[in-house]
Amino acid sequence: MATTSTAKKATPKAASGKKPVSKPGKSNAKKPALHTFFVDELKDIYWAEKHLVKALPKMKKAATSSELAAAIADHLEVTKTHVSRLEKVFELLGEKAQAKKCDAMDGLTKEADSIVEDTESGTATRDVGIILAAQKVEHYEIATYGGLTQLAKTLSLGKVADLLGQTLEEEKEADETLTGIAENDINYEASGEDE
Repeated sequence: MATTSTAKKATPKAASGKKPVSKPGKSNAKKPALHTFFVDELKDIYWAEKHLVKALPKMKKAATSSELAAAIADHLEVTKTHVSRLEKVFELLGEKAQAKKCDAMDGLTKEADSIVEDTESGTATRDVGIILAAQKVEHYEIATYGGLTQLAKTLSLGKVADLLGQTLEEEKEADETLTGIAENDINYEASGEDE
């Protein structure tokens, strides 16, 4: 007499004791919480980059040094590329490019405005303040893109990680440029200015 087995096949959950992780990109699969968090953080930095496109021209206009003004103008163009690159990231994820207000960037740009207001026009001291404010922005972006790149790798989103890593390197370059401008001229000029 043939017997039929009533034993159920072991599922990945039963075998490992853990719930199987869905692959991002499958429309009918439930996405892990980390993926949702990742997309939310992308929306945050997307808002930040778009906000910088509006804020950088004000910083450029306030700069005294032509070298600093040129560096800010160059970074404005790079920032526009960052906005486009983030839109490509959203596209790769099958998500709508959507911005969510970034309180950190909002605060950093308000601080930059305050520095400009609190320093005298046409002085190296104002340029020192603008560089300091701009580097705070760069360091925030470096931290954000560094973390997002690692999360993309964790989520096995190789193309997304590559795009975010590209932006990370450009933010590091901008920070180094600002440091060079400060160290080579502006800090020394400001140290000789009277109050």
